[in-house]
Amino acid sequence: MLDLFLAMMKEEWRIHSTIFGSLSFALFPVMICGIAFMASFLIPIIQASLPPGYLTLITHGSYLMLGVMVGGFGLLGSEVMNRRFGQVSLLAYSARSLPIRETTIFLTFVVKDTVYYFLLWVLPFGFGYILASPFTGVPLLSALLLLTTLSLSFLFGLSGIFLLSSVYARSTTVFWLLLIILFTGIGGTVLVTAINPALFFPPLLIYNSPSVASFLLAVLILVLLFSIATLLFDPISPGSAKRYPNAFTPLSGRLSFLPDSPLVAKDLLDLFRSGSLIGQTIFSFILPLVVIWFFLSLLEGFLPPQGLIFLVAITTGIIASTMYTWVTMFDTFGPYACLPIDVSTIIAGKLTTCGILQMIPAIFIATVAILSGDVIYLIPSVVLSLSVSFYATAVMVWLSGLSPNVLVYDVKVLAAYLFLVGIAIALLTAAGYSNPDYAYLAVLLAIPSWCFIRRGRAWWNASEPEGF
Repeated sequence: MLDLFLAMMKEEWRIHSTIFGSLSFALFPVMICGIAFMASFLIPIIQASLPPGYLTLITHGSYLMLGVMVGGFGLLGSEVMNRRFGQVSLLAYSARSLPIRETTIFLTFVVKDTVYYFLLWVLPFGFGYILASPFTGVPLLSALLLLTTLSLSFLFGLSGIFLLSSVYARSTTVFWLLLIILFTGIGGTVLVTAINPALFFPPLLIYNSPSVASFLLAVLILVLLFSIATLLFDPISPGSAKRYPNAFTPLSGRLSFLPDSPLVAKDLLDLFRSGSLIGQTIFSFILPLVVIWFFLSLLEGFLPPQGLIFLVAITTGIIASTMYTWVTMFDTFGPYACLPIDVSTIIAGKLTTCGILQMIPAIFIATVAILSGDVIYLIPSVVLSLSVSFYATAVMVWLSGLSPNVLVYDVKVLAAYLFLVGIAIALLTAAGYSNPDYAYLAVLLAIPSWCFIRRGRAWWNASEPEGF
């Protein structure tokens, strides 16, 4: 298993470094470390505008969300045993040819991905904070404690969603019952104690009151969640195949009013038949946003009346833009190369599919507005969320073409994305907080969005066939 793990780690490095260069990929964690280092000097300014302890709470919530976003291994199931990044068959595919148990290969893959994300996102951030501690006056032990609890936050999110997605893959009925019980328990806790359940998050409790016993208990819970999720994994036989009736022709006909309707129909069928349309919506969209909503709701008393719903709307828009990665994860340009179609047309089709999927964030924001009593801000919140989503998607198209899942680890791509999207978010947040009606200014993002898409389609139309 150790040899297989090391081989998978080398394979992950080879894939990314081959696509955009070893140096660029190696600089990715360095950039995260640098961001954390520079942000450490802004902590006194940020803390002055927030109640004591809330910045720590938000940071732990962010890493919990990161774990939730990447931990849906149960949903992927046998898909990781077959292919990843389009038609590329990886070591996980060796279940077809090598005398290694499928469960062993899958478990090794999960451990590899966990370590991989930890080295790319969690460790660099904590290390940057540790490097800044001598200059900011933060005790070294406190900085090390933060790295430890952020790691636990990430692992709690990953293990929790791993378990839920494994249950979902086994039985959707049991999954929904488990989810109802979970949210009923959370709601009961709120009603009885009148305390936001986010304050009971174990890594946060360990950070505020560190002890060996609480740390060991947290580790035990993680091991238990991870073990149950792994035992629930049920690999599908590589030789098995699913048969579907012809749904492409009638669906394409019903969508004929859309441009590139055959491509849109293919994307929607890929999402539906892979289980991603429902699974991704639950595990990559709704659950992460519910986690964020729990943590952000603690700030409600310190924001303007429209502050919380606008903050949730902007966050929803950013996560909704990742729907572009949903529709680009099934194929690359290679299979289309023999057809009379170019990259720009494929991108246009996937953007149309993303436009249809934006009904999901619109419904989510409407639900949040109703449940939180902010119905008066429903329309500007939806406008704000969808505008941010389309803008972030346009930036993604320009920077990564049909390969956003891979090129995000190119340090140049991520830096440009964070800069362009960050500026828009900062301006919209400031405008919306000063006056709720200013949220409608978000529609002006349509102008740069159109420019980014136009330039992106032209650029990738010329370069994609020779590139990735």
